Amino acid sequence: MALNLFNGIYADRRVLVTGHTGFKGSWLVLWLRALGAQVAGLALDPDTHPSHWSLLALGDVTDYRVDLRDAQAVRGVLDAYNPEIVFHLAAQPLVRRSYRDPATTFASNVMGLVNLFEAARTCPSVRVLINATTDKVYAEHASHESYRETDPLGGHDPYSSSKACAELVSDCYRKSFFGTTHSDVHVATARAGNVIGGGDWAEDRLVPDLERAISSGQPLQIRSPFAIRPWQHVLEPLSGYLRLAQCLWNDGSLAGAWNFGPGPAGEISVQSLIEGLATQSNTISIQPDGGTHPHEAATLRLNVGKAHQLLAWRPVWDIEVALARTAAWYHDFRDFGNVNSANDLAAYIDDACKLGLEWGS
Repeated sequence: MALNLFNGIYADRRVLVTGHTGFKGSWLVLWLRALGAQVAGLALDPDTHPSHWSLLALGDVTDYRVDLRDAQAVRGVLDAYNPEIVFHLAAQPLVRRSYRDPATTFASNVMGLVNLFEAARTCPSVRVLINATTDKVYAEHASHESYRETDPLGGHDPYSSSKACAELVSDCYRKSFFGTTHSDVHVATARAGNVIGGGDWAEDRLVPDLERAISSGQPLQIRSPFAIRPWQHVLEPLSGYLRLAQCLWNDGSLAGAWNFGPGPAGEISVQSLIEGLATQSNTISIQPDGGTHPHEAATLRLNVGKAHQLLAWRPVWDIEVALARTAAWYHDFRDFGNVNSANDLAAYIDDACKLGLEWGS
């Protein structure tokens, strides 16, 4: 059944995923392999132990360990592999780390993207390139309204600012070099909300911090309990990326920026998310972290009407299912050593088909 998803476009297709050793990238590679794609990855070594990528043990993936800041090496990967579709997920993705090391953040997230685009310009096989940025690319609203793709870009912290720059770089290359008489490469950017799901052990992320607190028996310290974010299971934006690339393959007019989020039902506070996970997990004590912390937006909501209307995309799992699946994944790994990612993917696909979503038919 999986081979027929997304109209079968990924079967035997050469696909390159940058950042495949990271949390979201490893889930995307798992899905692409289920779709029958020939997959290569370009990334640094995993920076957590354990890592979801290592646990998946996908031995049939061509694995390039390359730094995006090395333009020659990036070009060498594309020349060697000749991908038809590129999903660009590699980045320095952590806000607090970006405050500690802004230069590396901008070098990776901006110049790394430039290096990828330059390599794609001279790689005739590339037809679709999806650049995954973030919902944090928007200039902060004074109100609590949801962000639309047409809203101004901004970014207070180095991470968010670097991703806003990546949006501008993508738009520049799209207008100047791609989708023109000189190139038929279709470029889009994807701005996803906060993702949860099994296999994330990154620093300074809420669910991994909760898992570490449960494993150690220590209290969980929360910086901003009332901050509101658009929470979604990791498979949700990935279905959006895959659907977007499918549609872009035949329709270059869809090149541009796209939001992928859970809608209002998934836009809940940090405290609500923790309470929802805590009901699925062991008892844990929560403490406020009263230290001095870098600026973070109090409220972030995404309008996903464009994806609903033009891609026929919408979320599959509501926040309750996403929380239950996430908690169960970590519980089974912690207590039994099981890696339930393939089971979660199969359940997600089954639920999408039951909903009658176009990509699942």
